[in-house]
Amino acid sequence: MRIVILGGTGTISTSIVRLLSAQGHDVTCYNRGQSAGELPEGVRVIRGDRQERDLFEQTMQSEQFDAAIDMISFNREDAESSLRAFRGVKHFVQCSTVCTYGVDYDWLPVSEDHPLRPTTGYGRGKVEADAVLMEAYYREGFPVTILKPSTTYGPRPGMLRQVAWDFSWIDRIMKGKPLLVCGDGKALHSFLHADDAAKAFAGVLGKAHCIGQSYNVVGRGFTTWEQHHKLAMKVLGREVELVGVSLDTLRTVAAERIGICDEIFAHNVYYSSEKLMRDVPEFAPSISLETGMRMVFDAMIAEGRVPNSDLDAWEDEIIAAQRNAFAPLALK
Repeated sequence: MRIVILGGTGTISTSIVRLLSAQGHDVTCYNRGQSAGELPEGVRVIRGDRQERDLFEQTMQSEQFDAAIDMISFNREDAESSLRAFRGVKHFVQCSTVCTYGVDYDWLPVSEDHPLRPTTGYGRGKVEADAVLMEAYYREGFPVTILKPSTTYGPRPGMLRQVAWDFSWIDRIMKGKPLLVCGDGKALHSFLHADDAAKAFAGVLGKAHCIGQSYNVVGRGFTTWEQHHKLAMKVLGREVELVGVSLDTLRTVAAERIGICDEIFAHNVYYSSEKLMRDVPEFAPSISLETGMRMVFDAMIAEGRVPNSDLDAWEDEIIAAQRNAFAPLALK
């Protein structure tokens, strides 16, 4: 199958390219050529910017791909451009996000028929893009499948924590420093290694029953942030104290740092994978969180990508203030 991947160098798309190439497909990546990354032998790259709409659409039409996987469609305009670019394609896969559901849930785990209540600009843009594509499916049979990953990780992007978008928490564990968590650290979360996520994108291709469908790309079950951080301690071989601070306090003292926690990670985000596992038996996640963490930490440490936590005192200051003002919440 001749397949084009819009993007191809991101967290999930790098794994998709490797998997499709290994399966013997004719793979092309379309991107601006600004992200480093070694592609498998035989993978072609077309350099271009999808925001240059006319040229992008003409290029895709001239290539006549069998299938397309769009990892970089973020709004209505992007999706409308994809409809023009991929007229006649046999299968179009849109990478959406579980952020389309928001964080105000009617039931858990969240299934694909749950109401959409996005709370972030990213989530709202994906809702608009998905709607354009599904409208085209119902109107004219455009062969779209929408995939919605949750928190996906791997050696290249690294491993996130709960309260902030930074990697100094890994150094803190290695140095025996306490870690902040939000509240009691019991919020539920879904993690998936990028290589496992790639199985969903490759697996839906060519399956007629997946056209016109949306799927959550997650594994079964959930992990609490407390479990996540304690597993990291096990992998790194050092136990540290977890210090709980309320979301309201974190908003007051570190609003500029805790955006990802405020928007997503402080909340229960637990999704159902049953529909995907039923329709795509190739999607069988095999990388445990512990194994995946070890892979990520080993790569980050070897490449010098773990920041020195001694260079920024914000977390120590919050922990000290919490201990001085209140009885400490130590999670053992």
